[in-house]
Amino acid sequence: MAFSSTLRIQQLAASDTEQMIALLTLFGEVFEDMETYSSAPPSPAYLQRLLGSDAFIALAALKQEHLVGGLAAYELQKFEQERREIYIYDLAVATAHRRQGIATALIRELQRIAAARAVYIIFVQADRGDEPAIALYTSLGVREDVLHFDIPVAERYAEAEPAPDITLP
Repeated sequence: MAFSSTLRIQQLAASDTEQMIALLTLFGEVFEDMETYSSAPPSPAYLQRLLGSDAFIALAALKQEHLVGGLAAYELQKFEQERREIYIYDLAVATAHRRQGIATALIRELQRIAAARAVYIIFVQADRGDEPAIALYTSLGVREDVLHFDIPVAERYAEAEPAPDITLP
């Protein structure tokens, strides 16, 4: 999708592993979390499988072929109805390129992809206090106030016996 003469939004394909590594670095810089995004980078083979999957979508925002923003999303197959949803997992724009419509352009391209895939809805979460993200998502969609919980997967559960059947009264 061409947004303007200087901004291009590109969906990354299986062959774009170098661009995906650059996107991981951008996420680490913007989120100030290089440990998560760069300390143990995925192998090229892993990234090829991920980028080649229909369940993962990565978009890169490029200005004169320089990465200035990106989006990572997952397509979820629903069980309660025959439909799919897309979850925006990460969205970031380099500090020097903010307030130029890049995040909106990334989401608009995701909307185009979602429509082509007949996806039901796109959803995203924002952290309390992240006013720029909240303002962006409010301008594009309907706000729902929900709670998010991270449930750890400890090593002790990995080898645990399955839960026994329970007889209810």
